[in-house]
Amino acid sequence: MREPSFWWRNAGLAAGLLAPLGLAYGAVAARRMAKPGRRAQIPVLCVGNFTLGGAGKTPTVLWLAGLLQALGERPCCLSRGYGGSEGGPKSVDAHNDSAAAVGDEALLLARLAPTIVARDRVAGVTAAHAAGATVVIMDDGLQNASLIKDFTIAVVDGRRGIGNGKVFPAGPLRAPLQAQLAHCDALLIVGDGVGANGVIGAAPSLPLFHARLIPDAPAIAALKARNVYAFAGIGNPQKFFDTLAGAGLAVAQRRAFADHHRYSGEEAAELVMQAEQDGLTLVTTEKDHARMTGDPALAALAAKAQVLPVTLAVDEADELRKLVLAKTRR
Repeated sequence: MREPSFWWRNAGLAAGLLAPLGLAYGAVAARRMAKPGRRAQIPVLCVGNFTLGGAGKTPTVLWLAGLLQALGERPCCLSRGYGGSEGGPKSVDAHNDSAAAVGDEALLLARLAPTIVARDRVAGVTAAHAAGATVVIMDDGLQNASLIKDFTIAVVDGRRGIGNGKVFPAGPLRAPLQAQLAHCDALLIVGDGVGANGVIGAAPSLPLFHARLIPDAPAIAALKARNVYAFAGIGNPQKFFDTLAGAGLAVAQRRAFADHHRYSGEEAAELVMQAEQDGLTLVTTEKDHARMTGDPALAALAAKAQVLPVTLAVDEADELRKLVLAKTRR
């Protein structure tokens, strides 16, 4: 499903008509979040966001996993496996599992740290502990109340923020903002812009951090002399397109798909044919490329498309490191 554009504008007719549904949905979501969770055998860190769609959670999980590894911990990433068929708990094999089975995010996480997919998060933490993990990082678990979290950081897109501030389906919020803020220990604003100002103002007492997504320098250098055809099926494709343009690349064409879009053979053939016809180089995200791996119908697209990896750079890295260290030492 493609998110409606009115989610990211000020109140309009569609948002107003859907507001009663949003109130009902938000009330149910808030009650679910307020339920008591279970204490895990090991510390649980949670990376979440307030809205549907992308904000930078996966790069944040990867940053935290690298930080914890450097501190001598054995982190395990815990994913719901969105888009995959595997219910778990299952340990992800980054080389042999497919996105159709475990989801694209889990494949990316498993390249850096042990990763488990589990719809039942309590069972997932138990499996991580049994496998030797000393700390778990939940990917996208803010609204899941089944576990008590030792530390929850909410990621907010600096440009889009929380959009019109309304709850689904009237807006992008997964639950009322204050109900979600009550379960957060820190905010991480990713990217520039004033879109997150409303969230910052609503939580003046929460520790505030800022970060940027840095594109891979060798990948950018390899694309500098080319005209590119950028395509992406992520929560916020425009962020990917802006990253390419901000790096000085000539983006001749772009095509956006829905979040976690599973490409068909026809779409793959169309992208390859259009790029060859116009003399363009196909460029996509790591998540999109992960969803192509292992599918014979997408082999040509996977071979043709160049990948632009990005990494998270936290401005206040030392302060966040100290906070995470304190939270993981029960």
